[in-house]
Amino acid sequence: MNEQWIILEDHVRDEWLDYNGHMNDAEYARVFSWAGFNWMEEVGFNDAFREKYQYTIFTLESHLCYLAEMKPKEALTVSIQILDYDEKRVHFFFELFGEGGKQAATCEQMLMGIDQKERRPAPFPDELFQKIAALHAQQQALPKPKEAGRAIGIRRKIK
Repeated sequence: MNEQWIILEDHVRDEWLDYNGHMNDAEYARVFSWAGFNWMEEVGFNDAFREKYQYTIFTLESHLCYLAEMKPKEALTVSIQILDYDEKRVHFFFELFGEGGKQAATCEQMLMGIDQKERRPAPFPDELFQKIAALHAQQQALPKPKEAGRAIGIRRKIK
């Protein structure tokens, strides 16, 4: 599978609209969070897994880029790409697309595996680590998204 993985399909709900009549900025974060939960379910990182291994995942950092408006009831899809990983962390890149394939937003996230008893970082259980490694390998041919690794700041022209 040398392509992005569509992890969520939904639509803009009325309760997500703001005073501008489009999807509120906080709702983009909600959609990306749901996409992350869907990824966890897809790889078997569910309640039974968390209970068995006493293991969970925390989000360490998240960077959203808003690229286009999402209108009321507009269909949306979210793709996921693993940019990097190690024994305890995974670096995700999500893209939200609206109707007609419009790229509406991106979300770059760093997540870390956590031992629930110690509440400390811990290596992924092997079962999960293998699934992360396999997806990363499948996506190696994908280009690095241009929004990945961006820093926030005001660009100034040198005079």
